[in-house]
Amino acid sequence: MKVNKAYKIVTTKSLFEMKQNNDKISMLTAYDYSLAKIIDRAGIDVILVGDSASNVFAGHETTLPITLDQMIYHASSVVKATKRALVVVDLPFGSYQSDSSGALKSAIRIMKESGAHAVKLEGGESQKQSIERILQAGIPVMGHLGLTPQSIYKFGTYTVRAQEKIEAEKLINDSLLLEKIGCFGIVLEKIPAKLAEKIASKLNIPVIGIGAGKNVDGQVLVVNDMLGMNKEFSPRFLRRYADLDSLIDKAVKNYSDDVKRGDFPNNNEQY
Repeated sequence: MKVNKAYKIVTTKSLFEMKQNNDKISMLTAYDYSLAKIIDRAGIDVILVGDSASNVFAGHETTLPITLDQMIYHASSVVKATKRALVVVDLPFGSYQSDSSGALKSAIRIMKESGAHAVKLEGGESQKQSIERILQAGIPVMGHLGLTPQSIYKFGTYTVRAQEKIEAEKLINDSLLLEKIGCFGIVLEKIPAKLAEKIASKLNIPVIGIGAGKNVDGQVLVVNDMLGMNKEFSPRFLRRYADLDSLIDKAVKNYSDDVKRGDFPNNNEQY
């Protein structure tokens, strides 16, 4: 059995080495101190403070409503809990699309105010200038291609992307471009597994998949989905490792019952 190299602290350089050594990279989202502390302690390599907080924390239908201030708040909470993992923060919709100057200002705010280690943003050629501007400031950037949730109203659906030849070729070219201009990694979301494998084999930087098959350099999931806290969301790529929805439901009901019948607190639970 192959033993992966242990990293006391994960950096962008660590991820590059993991790619070269064929060590798989584990990545999960986190949005708060308590859960981030558990995730980091468990040995996850990368914690993504995703704009998916818009869905799982705020209850919005899409990722679009979350603001830069809110992302900084969540990121700051996660960073405080993290000792080992690399913390990457999503640039939210509207914080980088207008021009490269605005994108740089948003990235600087995230880095300065949260203490995060890197930012992630969606898009390839269309975001080239913004990515280059951020990189020139010394801020590491992770790309995101394939299904890009911030463009959901443009796509009109969450279906698998790049199934047609033209879109697949553009995805390959965008991936190569992101590597060329200096991104330290790329997330590929919901694309055919064979295409993801092809892209991962072409790039020297790590490719992290979500719904992109197993032959990439690592995987990312939304932690609330992986822990079974959201039973309404059941895409093919999701594996639930727990059923916290049922566990928490039972615990809360038991607590409520104990309070109502006067069983909590008992004599040993009071001063």
